[in-house]
Amino acid sequence: MSKVYILHENMDWTKHLIERLEELAVPYEEWDLSEGLVDLSTVPPEGVFYNRMSASSHTRDHRFAPELTDHVLGWLEAHGRKVINGTHAIELEVSKLKQYLALNNAGIETPKTIGAVGKEHILKAAETLNEWPFIIKHNRAGKGLGVKLIYTMEELNGYVNGPEFEDSVDGISLIQQYIQSDTGSIVRAEFIGETFFYTVEVDSNDGFELCPADNCQIPGTEQSEMNQEEPSPKFEIKESLLTDTEIETYRQFLLQSHIQVAAIEFIRDRSGKLYTYDVNTNTNYNPDAERKAQKFAMLELATYLKETLDSMVVKKI
Repeated sequence: MSKVYILHENMDWTKHLIERLEELAVPYEEWDLSEGLVDLSTVPPEGVFYNRMSASSHTRDHRFAPELTDHVLGWLEAHGRKVINGTHAIELEVSKLKQYLALNNAGIETPKTIGAVGKEHILKAAETLNEWPFIIKHNRAGKGLGVKLIYTMEELNGYVNGPEFEDSVDGISLIQQYIQSDTGSIVRAEFIGETFFYTVEVDSNDGFELCPADNCQIPGTEQSEMNQEEPSPKFEIKESLLTDTEIETYRQFLLQSHIQVAAIEFIRDRSGKLYTYDVNTNTNYNPDAERKAQKFAMLELATYLKETLDSMVVKKI
């Protein structure tokens, strides 16, 4: 029997999709690729294979899970299996530099970015960028980890040569133009089945670790005893944060990149100009924001996987 196969390395994030698949009575099987093997002499089963591998897997001691997943996806594609977020998606998931090249090729503007390997070249990259303050971040990261706002060369020198510096897992640090908005918020545009679903505004005033999942959400600012008003939510689903033209541009980018499910993160500067800085192909959804808006992306995703599986069964008949 054909089923949906979920390729992942983190059950804390995958269990929410499984709950929705069970709700819709969709046959499924989860493949934990935190470690494993690829036997090229075997033939993969029939079904729909959905890749949920994350660039942040190394933070959970799954250092080589993306590399293993890349080869598993290649094996599946070589046998003509239906793959959601295949080898093209995993390639962009683990490299922001490749994301920016693909975005630029689709006519989408990104912040000025320089990649550097080695502390000496990180300092040279900052001198070359010559914009203050700027962001230093990992090329392969996830959850906003490793992101730091730097104001001076002295601060950068102290940071990269000090005990707090942590290199990217792939050795590539990014020196990036800092885009400041009026509100201090960024936006995630969620696409499912290459179709726009919603935008969620994320308050980044307290830092850059912006994972929306319930198990890694940073609490919002606590209200003081003197202030009895409800604190502003960290994540909030809002309408009209993208124009129809901008949505279509993003959709065309996903089509060109062979990505079916993704969150595209962007920010508008104080003049309203849009800059795109991250493509997350292992996207998670914030439960509090979804309950408030009554929009449930995991249910939409499970429905999309069910319809994809059903269409395969019909074609065989």
